[in-house]
Amino acid sequence: MERITRRGAMALGLGGTALLAGCGGKFMHYSGPQVTRVVVQKTERRMFLLNGATPLEIYDVQLGFRAAGHKQFEGDGKTPEGRYHIDRRNPDSAFYLSIGIDYPNAADRAFAASHGKSPGGDIFIHGWGDKRRKRSDDWTAGCVAVKNREMRQVYAMVMNGTPVDIYA
Repeated sequence: MERITRRGAMALGLGGTALLAGCGGKFMHYSGPQVTRVVVQKTERRMFLLNGATPLEIYDVQLGFRAAGHKQFEGDGKTPEGRYHIDRRNPDSAFYLSIGIDYPNAADRAFAASHGKSPGGDIFIHGWGDKRRKRSDDWTAGCVAVKNREMRQVYAMVMNGTPVDIYA
């Protein structure tokens, strides 16, 4: 995959945020270009909302408290790697708003079963909730976290069925 940089996205001048309407409340309306793919680059701690190859938004993210490596088992504190899809939404999340990633897939379940363990589940892209956090700390149980105000954008822009590619 080609590297997507913050500078490159800024140069495009899309400003997807400007396309978001409504300043108050928890929910926003989005009428800009469709998000066709979400890319999470774990090493860089960045998430990209893309329309084709064009970045619409870029966010710094926090990951599982054991960020290195692919999630394999319930409770391992790792964020999965690979291709997944958004499969659900939670407007009442304990972490402000959240959209679900369809981890585990068949390969994840088979691997965990071959070791006599559960692969875990309930992996989301979510906000920080009501707790203050430092941007530099990984703290989730395997999810991808952004600030609450950023999660408002993500929740409005990313629809169910959108592919999510998570890279080491």
